[in-house]
Amino acid sequence: MKEYIAALDQGTTSSRAIVFDRNGSIVSMAQHPFEQIYPKPGWVEHNPFDILQSQLIALREAVEKCRSAGGRIAAVGIANQRETTIVWDRKTGQPVYNAIVWQCRRTAEMCDALMKDQGFVDYAEEKTGLLIDAYFSATKIKWILSNIAGAAEKAENGRLLFGTVDSWLIWNLSGKHRTHVSDYSNCARTMLFDIRELRWDREICRKLGIPVSMLPEPVANSAVYCRIDGEAVGIPELDGVPVCGSAGDQQAALFGQACFSRGEAKNTYGTGCFTLMNTGEQIVHSSNGLIPTVAWSLG
Repeated sequence: MKEYIAALDQGTTSSRAIVFDRNGSIVSMAQHPFEQIYPKPGWVEHNPFDILQSQLIALREAVEKCRSAGGRIAAVGIANQRETTIVWDRKTGQPVYNAIVWQCRRTAEMCDALMKDQGFVDYAEEKTGLLIDAYFSATKIKWILSNIAGAAEKAENGRLLFGTVDSWLIWNLSGKHRTHVSDYSNCARTMLFDIRELRWDREICRKLGIPVSMLPEPVANSAVYCRIDGEAVGIPELDGVPVCGSAGDQQAALFGQACFSRGEAKNTYGTGCFTLMNTGEQIVHSSNGLIPTVAWSLG
């Protein structure tokens, strides 16, 4: 029986699953859109279960097409919309609020207040490589903890988990094993992650009132994160299949466009246009507002 790799492409407006053979050729594909929620001007949300279910439906359809061709899935990888923020109850698996999408600007005033502390601005940029902005996950987490009744107390008591979309998918795919991880490329987009030490920065977490216990374990972009619980996700033929690759969509595109050498760059066009350049192992600080971030970590 032929073996294939299934790639989950969880995007801002749709979820897609593509099955590839050893030569990188597409064997099967399925795609499903999901609802965009706009509670107020400048606010953008997703229902976390819409994200999950649309992704599982696409994966199930792609796997069925693959099986009809006489193949099986050997491994699953993930590329995902970045910065989108989900907070859920570790015991029940229920989100405490909708996912706050990377586009959402509700925390812009919060960021303006933080930027009045120049010492913190400099510290955050040095550690994370990022500018203080509503785009990133950190102030989205703070908004949820500050605005959802009981959330801050539950977080302090270790009841709540945070994750970007990669983390939410892995946690659910792992079923009863409840694996809570996030790869370096996604961690680096939260504004909470030390991109030199590859660990959560406790000082920034303290400043924003975010318990470190909420945060997923940072992991490399190629590793066995979990094995799929086929019964839990309703795809029994995937039971035990490893999820062993993950990257934020733009870093995944940089790798997918074979920008393996320093100085190589890519543009990709989707909900937005994104340019990334490989700077090798050097963290390059721009004088024009560009930001250094983690591309990938292998081996």
